[in-house]
Amino acid sequence: MIEYIQVLTTVEHRTDAENIAEVLVQKRLAACVQIIGPMKSYFHWQGKLESAEEYLCQIKTKNDLFQELETVLKNIHPYEVPEILAIPLSNVGGAYRNWLASELKA
Repeated sequence: MIEYIQVLTTVEHRTDAENIAEVLVQKRLAACVQIIGPMKSYFHWQGKLESAEEYLCQIKTKNDLFQELETVLKNIHPYEVPEILAIPLSNVGGAYRNWLASELKA
């Protein structure tokens, strides 16, 4: 089983991305959250082609924390249908793995 994952989510405003980062790191559900953007996203929403500038949050966490992280993220996320994707990290360097372990909930 994969021990560590990177969770991705997007938001429209940088302040929302910063709030997500602060909450998840404070709760030790994330060891690190990187905020990238703004970037341009294109998607269908309610039958129309839409585009928006968004910020991407890359959230480093443990696989066994995903359900709790998802619940917290849904509660603080401004979108009606937030993107919440988990990517398995199959290879993580030893020193970084140790740091992740020390920063996340046991």
